[in-house]
Amino acid sequence: MFKHKLSGVIFDLDNTLVTSSIDFTQIRSSLGCPKEVDILDHVASLPIELQPQANKMIIEHEMQDAHSAKKFGGTDQLLALLADLAIPCAIVTRNCRQAAAIKVDNNGIDIPLLLTREDHKAKPAPDALLYLAEHWQKPPEHLLYVGDYLYDIQAAINANTMSCLVTYGKTLDYEYLANLVVKDLNELHQTICLAFK
Repeated sequence: MFKHKLSGVIFDLDNTLVTSSIDFTQIRSSLGCPKEVDILDHVASLPIELQPQANKMIIEHEMQDAHSAKKFGGTDQLLALLADLAIPCAIVTRNCRQAAAIKVDNNGIDIPLLLTREDHKAKPAPDALLYLAEHWQKPPEHLLYVGDYLYDIQAAINANTMSCLVTYGKTLDYEYLANLVVKDLNELHQTICLAFK
């Protein structure tokens, strides 16, 4: 269950609330980015004159992906439950704002607070999560960050929030780092229901 009282929920976007088919292998190949290096870190390390073109290419991939993203089942029910419990929600994504906004709007995701890499240092940095703790006036340890990838769990650890890994049936070798592991958003819905019984 939850280590602390649940007072706020922060969601990753891609492959957590909506599907994503961004081809990171192709992006890495185009940028000459080694497999073990984070793509955004790689772009930041390029000579200043090469960065705009590299960023433009990443944004093109994100925008293409934005229009085909579909909401996962259970999203609306989970958000309705959190609204009933008066638990505030936000989205923190590494996406650019334009692509993220399209995904949220096209899928009717009722979360008004959206933070992207343009707002704060990208995950696994804790900056966006700590901003939300301050914005909501809640202790970080009472917030839950829900995501599908290692960076999401690392961001939660770095911000001292609780973490939930959504696997959608995959076995992930970093599952042990998460406070809670669920197969989908319906299972998270059930877990929160039990916690507030």
